[in-house]
Amino acid sequence: MRAPILLSLTACAAFGLALVLPHDAHADGAAPALLSAKARLGQLLFDDASLSDPPGQACASCHSAGAGFADPDRSTPTSKGVRLGLFGDRNAPSIAYMAFSPRFHFNPTEGHYVGGQFWDGRAATLEEQAKGPFLNPLEMAHSSGDQVVAKVQASAYAPLFREVFGADAFGDTHRAFDHVAEAIAEWQRTPVFSPFTSKYDAYLAGRARLTKQELRGLRLFEREDKGNCAACHPVARDDKGRGGLGTDFTYDNLGVPRNPANPFYQLPTAHNPVGPNHVDLGLGGRVRQAEHYGKFKVPTVRNVAVTAPYMHNGYFTSLRAVVDFYNTRDVRPRCAGDLVSEAEALRQGCWPRPEMVANVNADELGNLRLNPGEVDDIVAFMQTLTDGWQPEARRVAGRLP
Repeated sequence: MRAPILLSLTACAAFGLALVLPHDAHADGAAPALLSAKARLGQLLFDDASLSDPPGQACASCHSAGAGFADPDRSTPTSKGVRLGLFGDRNAPSIAYMAFSPRFHFNPTEGHYVGGQFWDGRAATLEEQAKGPFLNPLEMAHSSGDQVVAKVQASAYAPLFREVFGADAFGDTHRAFDHVAEAIAEWQRTPVFSPFTSKYDAYLAGRARLTKQELRGLRLFEREDKGNCAACHPVARDDKGRGGLGTDFTYDNLGVPRNPANPFYQLPTAHNPVGPNHVDLGLGGRVRQAEHYGKFKVPTVRNVAVTAPYMHNGYFTSLRAVVDFYNTRDVRPRCAGDLVSEAEALRQGCWPRPEMVANVNADELGNLRLNPGEVDDIVAFMQTLTDGWQPEARRVAGRLP
């Protein structure tokens, strides 16, 4: 049994900080664990919309709990920055379960890169990832970590920062910025971000039944000779009886088309020097190796039903369209142009050419031989991976059936 995690009651009383009691999905039926002082500090930093320049955007703005810790704003395929009219070139990925992602590294046995954070793995750890948005001119737009630290020092929770990191916590701004990232990463490592509370988890624990369609979808999801989704998105029961993480943390070029609705294409040359001709090199740009151009980190399929739009550039707006693309990418004809929207491609029954033609994975997807009903079955199964599921009786009466 794990030792309880305690939050300093002194800090709560002195600064009016509410205790957050996340469900501890690792010990079913046990009392929820209290957050450590560092994790609570991380939550305050994560939710603080004053930590952008100008104020108005928090980490939580693009990673909302209600959207599976992805961007809740579906009005654009890529995420808005705090400065009016600026957008990133990529769709903000879910950060749920990313505490399990290993440190970015090359696996010589398998011959591929694994782990890290962001779509291209450019942050090796959660701590490195936490710093990135603060300093990105298309996101929270600070010019230095010193600006972030100054705002934290002036905040109502500055005393808690000193309690966690020492009385002289703000004496060295470089180290203080490291501490900001450290606290946010601690918050992301709590069960709040990795609760394992989906219907599928309950099914594995014997507390829920999947429908016939959901069971068919699960079988197809795992069949090596048909859907084969589990090749990159493993969901099989782990050694703790929970469902898998829904990603193997590797990188792949799926042949996703360029997205004509990507607002990054229209940004001024200061942010996008090549305009609509921009091509996202993904992992290959990060490691500067052409054999990895166009590869992006395999996202988790946990909470996938609530994290639209999909893919690194938000090309797909529906989960069914994603499965349809995996199923028919190499079967349907090429569209007449390269910049063809998802809706138009589906209407015409074609797919545009990949954004990066080289390195496309043709071994595990492209012609899955699924009929329309089987596509629907896989989608139905993936909808069971949304956290926060409760039996109907509990939802209605507040109790277990």
